[in-house]
Parts: sequence; structure tokens; C-alpha cells
Amino acid sequence: MSEPFDPDHIRRTLDQICHSDNPEGKRRTAVAMILIGNREAKELLFIRRAEFQGDPWSGDVAFPGGGVEEQDADSRATAERETLEEIGLKLPQEAYLGSLGSITGAYLPVSIACHIYHLAKLPPVTLNGEVVKTFCVPFKVLLEPERNQQRTFKYRNSHHSHPTIELDGYCDHFLWGISYRILQRFFVTLGIETLH
Repeated sequence: MSEPFDPDHIRRTLDQICHSDNPEGKRRTAVAMILIGNREAKELLFIRRAEFQGDPWSGDVAFPGGGVEEQDADSRATAERETLEEIGLKLPQEAYLGSLGSITGAYLPVSIACHIYHLAKLPPVTLNGEVVKTFCVPFKVLLEPERNQQRTFKYRNSHHSHPTIELDGYCDHFLWGISYRILQRFFVTLGIETLH
């Protein structure tokens, strides 16, 4: 039986997913979920976004990515272009494992397509002004029960309660929102049991 984070197993699993890359009435965006590990993926790459007034994702923990532009052939091209722009990482074609499909924003009219990649190791990165930090978190840490908790906090001038992942030791911000939901979809797709 394959390990859940074996790249070949992930590729085969993603190949079985049918999804639309063009949701109606939504701003289209795309992100790159980048798995790191020599043979089996051990860690996941995150970024922390810079803080800008009026940016709904200001300061958030996220995956590299951004809005689909006219010159992009598809959402995968967007994810790869944005990863290069934001952290200076050119994703090779052979690193691509497949698409996780799209998730719609809970508060904003946006659809985020997630494309998944595997690298044996992370090369040096160069951050642009949109990103203040990159960091890798082991999958076993992301799945620790004590890190997975419901949290109440202020967002867009009102209080909200959401499931989160505490990233203490890796980042001073927690994972929540659409990036959290993308990660949970990834785990569910691979048949990995989570708390939420």
C-alpha cells in the first residue's frame, strides 16, 4: 500500500478528480501547493503575505498564488507565474502532480484553483514585496490534534469563529480561511483523517 504522501499516489488520486476550471461569476485565482521531500513528501511550503491596507488577505498564511490574468493559458499557468513572481521559484513541469480543483471564498466572490507540485528539496527563494516570509511545516505537525482548534478572532471589523491550525514554532500567524479549506480538501482527497 502506498504512503499517503507518496507523489505517485497523489498524482494517481488527483487524476481521478473531475472539476471545472471556470466557475461563473467569480474572480478567478490560483495557488501552488508545494510539497517538499526527497522520495515521500514530508513538508508543505507556506508563505506569509505582507500587510497592506484594504487587502483582504493582508498578513495571512497562504500558498503562493494570485489572480488569473489574460496572458495565462489556464489556472495552472497562473499558479506557476505567481509562484515565480512572489518567491522567485520556477516550478519545473515534472514537479506537477495535478489539480485539486477550485474552492469558492466564504466572504469574497473569488474562486481559487489549487495546483499541486512536489520538489525533492526547496531551492533558495527570493521574496517580492507581496510576501514577507516562506516556511515549511511537516505534515505530521499540521495534523497534530492540539494544533487544530476552533478560534474566535476579528476579521473585517467583526468577530468570526473558524477552525484553524496553530503554527507556533514556524510562524506567528495561524492558518485559517480558504487556505485552511484547501489543505483540508487535500487531506480528505488523500483519505487522511482530520479533526474538521
